[in-house]
Amino acid sequence: MMTAQGDHAAFPAINRGYNAVFRPNRLSLGLVAPLESYPHAPVPTMNRHIERVQLAEQLGFAAIWLRDVPFNVPTFGDAGQLYDPFVYLGLLAGQAGRIALGVASLVLPLRHPAHVAKAAASVDVLSGGRLILGVASGDRPEEYPALNLPFDDRGARFRDSFGYIERMRENAPAFENAYGSPHDGMDMLPKPAAGKLPLLITGGSQQDPDWIARHGDGWITYPRSIAAQARIIGDWRARVEAAGGPAKPAVQSLYVDLVEDPLAPPQPIHLGFRLGVNALRAYLKSMEEIGVNHVALNLRFNQADTEDTLKRLADTLLPDHTGAGIAE
Repeated sequence: MMTAQGDHAAFPAINRGYNAVFRPNRLSLGLVAPLESYPHAPVPTMNRHIERVQLAEQLGFAAIWLRDVPFNVPTFGDAGQLYDPFVYLGLLAGQAGRIALGVASLVLPLRHPAHVAKAAASVDVLSGGRLILGVASGDRPEEYPALNLPFDDRGARFRDSFGYIERMRENAPAFENAYGSPHDGMDMLPKPAAGKLPLLITGGSQQDPDWIARHGDGWITYPRSIAAQARIIGDWRARVEAAGGPAKPAVQSLYVDLVEDPLAPPQPIHLGFRLGVNALRAYLKSMEEIGVNHVALNLRFNQADTEDTLKRLADTLLPDHTGAGIAE
């Protein structure tokens, strides 16, 4: 059957993580850290956080995703996984040896791109090529004055940062950029494990849709109704095709509260559903059919035991939604 990506589409090979998680016409499943429920407060406990990531890896989930939340902003209401994403990625690279390590997404205008490129390449090499780096322009205005940075021009600074990071994979690049101008043979080491970092763009990131289609190695978006998501993914894929490059994967997040009754119908919660596993299976199948290649499940509002939920999800859903897998 012809699907949203066509019968002969192929994603480029970038690194081990990207290649294992994303396959045309298939949907794999990942998880958003922290792997715990904290519905009533913005700060998680981080109890057993490494053990739960290791369990997710053992069960066969394709990726673990971290977020870039530098400040616990009261209006945002979520401190994420607390730890700096690159510091935490370094720990996970050593404690979990097969699962892909994703960031969804690093806020580029808040960091110098030289530091981003250095840290990301370091994680990629230390993990054996498992980093998938999502990037964004940022959506929490309060963070910018805390760093003495303007909010209104973050779109332009996102583009400059993106371009700077891409050039850092070259040997001794020399160029002019708003963030600085490498010159005279200076080089940044290490280089990414396979020569390139996969850079996935989140949402609009203050950019023209055609720019996103041309420059990103994939697109990360938010849950919508199936009809709306199909239309938006279809428009993005058409722009990717018009740009003349290779096919690219689409990623979606989803908050899930998995109830005991497998027949329970979906009820809306923040950016997701409270539902039984049968309804979740049907929803994920619909996402696969419209061209979504990966769904990152967030258990923040999940009321059942976290370990039990991970095992139920693995037993019932991963047989249909596993990635290609990363070899030891």
